[in-house]
Amino acid sequence: MLRKRSSDVHTLRLAMNPIRNNPSEGSGRAVWLGAAVLAALMLASITTLPWTLSKGTDGVPRYNSGTAANGRTPPFWTGAPDSSGRFWLGSDVLGRSVLIRCLTGGGISLGIGVCAAVLAVVIGTLYGAASGYAGGRLDGVMMRTVDVLYGLPYVLLVVLLAVAGDALTDEYVSRQQARAQLARELLADAHMRTNQQSDTAALAVEDPLTSEAWQIAAERLPARHLSASARQGLDLGVLLIAIGGVSWLTLARVVRGQVLSLKNQPFVLAARAMGASPARVFFKHLLPNLRGTIIVFATLTIPQAILQESFLSFLGIGVKPPLPSWGTLIAEGLGELNPYASAWWLLLFPCLLLGSTLLALNFVGEGLRGRVRR
Repeated sequence: MLRKRSSDVHTLRLAMNPIRNNPSEGSGRAVWLGAAVLAALMLASITTLPWTLSKGTDGVPRYNSGTAANGRTPPFWTGAPDSSGRFWLGSDVLGRSVLIRCLTGGGISLGIGVCAAVLAVVIGTLYGAASGYAGGRLDGVMMRTVDVLYGLPYVLLVVLLAVAGDALTDEYVSRQQARAQLARELLADAHMRTNQQSDTAALAVEDPLTSEAWQIAAERLPARHLSASARQGLDLGVLLIAIGGVSWLTLARVVRGQVLSLKNQPFVLAARAMGASPARVFFKHLLPNLRGTIIVFATLTIPQAILQESFLSFLGIGVKPPLPSWGTLIAEGLGELNPYASAWWLLLFPCLLLGSTLLALNFVGEGLRGRVRR
């Protein structure tokens, strides 16, 4: 009787908790929940990015448009006396809309995360596949290189790469500005020497220095100027390479192990016996069997890349102001906290958006990993 009651209680508990009884159903719900939240955030951030980056009526990009008179305006739904219906999530110190800046920062952070994950997947897949397929001493050297990189602190390596890339960019820009300045000086000198020639006979004789100055100015002066948008794109490219360039180590190991087990399978041996090239063997026979692992790794790498970008931007070595990202917005909001008049909305909403995105991506990644394992 006691055994029967205990079994009935156990059956009742399982019936009342279907997620524990069916783990796949729980993981499926997590995947759909994460996908829904992620789709909403990406739809709101990425689709509005062209509009927020465009210039308004005042000639300033909309994410950077505002007046100091509207500074620190609370969200309109708080009912504060100084709140305004124009600012759904409030405004910052310079009167810029927090909603527009959060949308712009979300599009930039998501874009960097996706691009960094794609870069890490390409490098890790090719590196691991080449190491596993080659074998022998080459495999040993390539894996020892990965082990050495693994021994370095991950966050420190990303920071060092970002700082080094930023320093190289500054050096390149300063060198081009110096060369452009030299060309301008030579051009001014050529004009002065030409104006000093008074007689027609002297003008008929071409001055070598004048000719050289005009040539340098024509070749170097127009092509050495970097606009603000070009500099921002260059900084984002350096940041992307710094994040994606160190995120491929785990995937390289996993792909290498799977290639070692797959290359001795009968279908791979048959393809090699028929004279298929290594590239055809990889893309036709090995890559389809690595697709699940690559998708799961990419899904789990995107939140990691977004968090790294936010961390670097928070420190001031990631996305440079005035271009916003969630990391820079969090840093600005943290600076506005004080015991007297805190603009709490400047810190709350970027943190909520960043946390929701990371949580949604982790839900999707964990759900996909569970499905691949089954």
